[in-house]
Amino acid sequence: MDYSKIISKKAHDIKPSGIRKYFDIAEKLGNVISLGVGEPDFHTPWVIRREAIRTLERGKTFYTANSGLMALRKAISDYTEQKTGVRYDPDGEIIVTVGGSEAIDLAVRAIVEPGDEVIIPEPSFVCYRPIVELTGGVPVIINTREEDCFKLRAEALREKITERTKLLILPYPNNPTGAIMTREDLEPIAQLLKGTDIMVLTDEIYAELTYSTEGHCSIVSLEDMRERTLYINGFSKAFAMTGWRLGYMCGPREILKHALKIHQFGIMSSPTVSQYAAIEALKNCSEDVRNMVDEYDMRRRYLVDAFNKLGLRCFMPEGAFYVFPCIKSTGLTSDEFCERLLYSKRVAVIPGTAFGECGEGYIRVSYAYSRKHLKEAIEKIAEFLEELKNGD
Repeated sequence: MDYSKIISKKAHDIKPSGIRKYFDIAEKLGNVISLGVGEPDFHTPWVIRREAIRTLERGKTFYTANSGLMALRKAISDYTEQKTGVRYDPDGEIIVTVGGSEAIDLAVRAIVEPGDEVIIPEPSFVCYRPIVELTGGVPVIINTREEDCFKLRAEALREKITERTKLLILPYPNNPTGAIMTREDLEPIAQLLKGTDIMVLTDEIYAELTYSTEGHCSIVSLEDMRERTLYINGFSKAFAMTGWRLGYMCGPREILKHALKIHQFGIMSSPTVSQYAAIEALKNCSEDVRNMVDEYDMRRRYLVDAFNKLGLRCFMPEGAFYVFPCIKSTGLTSDEFCERLLYSKRVAVIPGTAFGECGEGYIRVSYAYSRKHLKEAIEKIAEFLEELKNGD
């Protein structure tokens, strides 16, 4: 068969994740120190695992409501109100999804039609642009800059808005840069959107991992933003529950009732055992989260200091668990740096270009690893830089 005539053009044209390439090489090489995975190195807290075990023992393994267990939706409503000051009705304004990624996909598919423009600040997580393209939407990229700490500025946003703009994606705290948006940063953006029909998708999966003294601020908490915001979060990062595949979307009832139809036909319902475990996470794991954040904070400071001492300029990220050092001084492209480091020193990091063209000249380094692991990697990177300097 000639599969080139069968495969959809949209699927064909989607570029594979720039992250996967380095995972595949590392797997073949073996004995690699990887700083590439955006996954907590902590075990899921025991109280969460224990609840999952109890759920299995009690035989609670049947489908739940399409939008998720009501008990979980109520817990999400309470938790979100506590964190943002905004209350969502568990009956109609919350959908429990298969990870935050499904929530992003649902949000985009529910509102974006072919030709609609979706504004995406980059560098940012790899899924936004492909999901928009698969709906027939048009990604409109804003290149954020290191001198602005990779924040989205209202002036830059204003220049990109057209009569075809349907959606703004706000990926903060940011993967890969670790940038955050404060209330002061968000207010002019909210003011700019006021009176328009532009929706906002705010991806706050790293909200708990914020290190500034002010803490995380959600745009949904600003005046008049609730009605135009789809709020997305999940359990993978803050609660170390990546493999449990559970996230959620909150938003206006009129939009979520249509997003729910897509979820019904594509997924049915999220994993039942994970949902029961998530209730426990929201109610009884705040101390576990604080302990993980404290450890991430120490690792963050160690890596930023280490990279700056190595001559790779690195600004201090305020969120998530990544640093984004600049490697322009080496004369290598991001891809060249990452490939040569991987082959010569068996250390895997991710090129900034995996997260958008403006990521050229940077690398993403995850600190979701032990300090011992990070120290070994830094020593190898120091050797690599010294060899580059000597022309080896």
